[in-house]
Amino acid sequence: MQIERVQAIAGTANFKQLPEKFIRPANERPENTKPLEGVSVPVISLSVSHDILVKEIYNACSEWGFFLLKDHGISPGLIEKLWKVGIEFFNQPQEEKEKYANDPSTGKFEGYGTKMTKNLGEKVEWVDYFFHLMSPPSKVNHQIWPQSPSSYREVTEEYNKELLKVTETVLELLSEGLGLEGKVLKSWVGGDEIELEMKINMYPPCPQPELALGVEAHTDMSALTLLVPNDVPGLQVWKDDYWIAVDYLPNALFVHIGDQIEVLSNGKYKSVLHRSTVNKERTRMSWAVFCAPPHDAMIGPLPELLDEKNPAKYSTKTFAEFRHRKFNKLPQ
Repeated sequence: MQIERVQAIAGTANFKQLPEKFIRPANERPENTKPLEGVSVPVISLSVSHDILVKEIYNACSEWGFFLLKDHGISPGLIEKLWKVGIEFFNQPQEEKEKYANDPSTGKFEGYGTKMTKNLGEKVEWVDYFFHLMSPPSKVNHQIWPQSPSSYREVTEEYNKELLKVTETVLELLSEGLGLEGKVLKSWVGGDEIELEMKINMYPPCPQPELALGVEAHTDMSALTLLVPNDVPGLQVWKDDYWIAVDYLPNALFVHIGDQIEVLSNGKYKSVLHRSTVNKERTRMSWAVFCAPPHDAMIGPLPELLDEKNPAKYSTKTFAEFRHRKFNKLPQ
């Protein structure tokens, strides 16, 4: 079945009116749900003293579930290379990209995709993407990675190596914020078997951005999500009953707390509800890396955080079971 790609629709000559399937219900449209003005998300530098860092990250993740991370040690040059190879992939002819087409309906999630809906009444998001595992090596299938541009693998493997270090640091700081040993959270989310999943999101210019969403409001099922965007803003996070727009900060990592850390922390850290808006003139892109446990990992509130006054707020289950329930919109 030929899937209609958003990039191809956007590239149609004289394309001025959004097809009905992309027009969100009135209560979801950006024109009716404008972000709150004058509020900024937390910005945290890894260069401050350790005690201050633990406190700042605890506050950001308990109040927002989100922060921008500066001075993380990943070079601006590497981030630029990552952008370049991602953009080059999406700039290829359509038939080249289709060689990597995925098929989530058969469980083939890795590859080039466009989110389809399960029900006729559902709306479609204004985004194409490329998704693949980066880590651990035992689960990586390089056959599915883009062969062109030829530097894609080298750049992505270097980025994976650097991101593993940042992931470990953030998990240690989150553990210490809970009053635990630094290694606790990492060991619960899989230790060295933690999975890093790359998703390059491509949001082409949209003729009626006030009616559409690049990605609808959701929380990530990962433990953490570490994202770098291009310089076109669009991410919004939900806090205190308002959407807050996240401004672009050069070379910063956008750090999202995902569902698994919320569960492990027994709700002390919160999984951030977020969405992506789109732009009329410019292409927005983001490189999101989901840090997730192996499918057989048992995830539940950490025993060290529970007592008579603090009972478990979440059930314990495998990550595979959690995924199944979330994908199928079943209660957890």
